[in-house]
Amino acid sequence: MKVYHCAQTRSVRVLWLLEELGVPYDLVQFDFTPENLKKPEFLRISPLGKVPVIQDGELTMFESGAIVEYILEKYGNGRLAPAPGTPARGRFLQWIHFAEATASPPFSEMAQHTMVKPEAERIPAVVADAHGRAVAMAGVVEHALAGTQYLLGAEFSAADIMMGYTVLLMKWFGVLSDAYPNTLAYIARLEARPALQKALS
Repeated sequence: MKVYHCAQTRSVRVLWLLEELGVPYDLVQFDFTPENLKKPEFLRISPLGKVPVIQDGELTMFESGAIVEYILEKYGNGRLAPAPGTPARGRFLQWIHFAEATASPPFSEMAQHTMVKPEAERIPAVVADAHGRAVAMAGVVEHALAGTQYLLGAEFSAADIMMGYTVLLMKWFGVLSDAYPNTLAYIARLEARPALQKALS
């Protein structure tokens, strides 16, 4: 499998999962710049010029959550995900999709209007609104982690990979504080995992 990756982007999720499962991969890493993302050869495999992208045999895929589910189905052998039809499966799917569909967009907006867009195009009101929504997401995670080590209970799962990256965004964007003790302890547990350390290196 070939993985296209830029540091600190959503492709961290894919590397982290592959490292947890011990699945070998070839890494294609490059800087997260408009020039690199809009190269014709990259746009041929990622039409919007985004990472992650994987190539696995004849298959080319983008979208981090879909890639995570694909890798679990093909290479997981039952690891890091509750089996379909089991009681924990619904919560697993909830966190897998909440991580990207609901919890991540505010951070993309903050990044666009603080780092990516030219300064003249940045809108402070967008940043303020996105920060407020990010704080609301942090509250949801804090409540979910009350009295438990991981999102599904005592066992680490791929839901923690999907949501863990989003919690890293909360940390990097300064959303987390002492007001979120459960989440701070959670991210410390995740950051201690060698697979995440490798994915972030």
